[in-house]
Amino acid sequence: MDNTNSKSHVHGLFETIAPKYDLMNDIISFRRHKAWRKYTMDRMAVQPGQSALDICCGTCDWTIDLAKASGTGRVVGLDFSQNMLDVGKLKLQKLGLDEHIELVQGNAMSLPFEDNSFDYVTVGFGLRNVPDYVQVLKEMRRVVKPGGQVVCLELSKPTWQPFKSIYYLYFERIMPWFGKLVAGRFKEYQWLPDSLKLFPDSKGLTELYREAGMKQVDVRLFFGGIAALHIGTKGRDVQQ
Repeated sequence: MDNTNSKSHVHGLFETIAPKYDLMNDIISFRRHKAWRKYTMDRMAVQPGQSALDICCGTCDWTIDLAKASGTGRVVGLDFSQNMLDVGKLKLQKLGLDEHIELVQGNAMSLPFEDNSFDYVTVGFGLRNVPDYVQVLKEMRRVVKPGGQVVCLELSKPTWQPFKSIYYLYFERIMPWFGKLVAGRFKEYQWLPDSLKLFPDSKGLTELYREAGMKQVDVRLFFGGIAALHIGTKGRDVQQ
């Protein structure tokens, strides 16, 4: 599948699963994704007034956390799926945050923002779905301010047995059936294990961070390595 067809396929997939996306995330991760994101927010230590861009923001859970932490700071959520953004917008309205958070339908491969615009740029469980990981990381680095952080929370690959075998059995064989039972979608949830097969492990992603121009990269693994946090800092002497 070439990049054009892959991009179209992934776009259609997320447009389709948007209504059940949050519920399925809870089921797939046994709700651990919430704890991982809370830990990440603690590590980031966003201060009132700071700005943040959340790319591949989906239904805006992380975007909301960023807005609550930043107070009056500028917060933008970007996703290529309008259906996902529509679900997220309803959340913002219920929380009274729709005037605070700007939602943008856009392409993570070519972010529609000027250089050095944000204190933080985040991507949660979305990097593995883009056509070119390094290009997206370069774009994230471009729009973050010198001294700012490029933060990725993503599924990864456990390495120790027998947990590794049990995990892949669940992720590849059982989880798609949850998708069929809960969301009425089997093929769409087969895409998730397929996308993870192509995605680098935590060490590989660290190297991609460095390839994208970030010198300092902090890594934290969760729950036997099934998820990983990468935080890269843009050098203060770099202008773009």
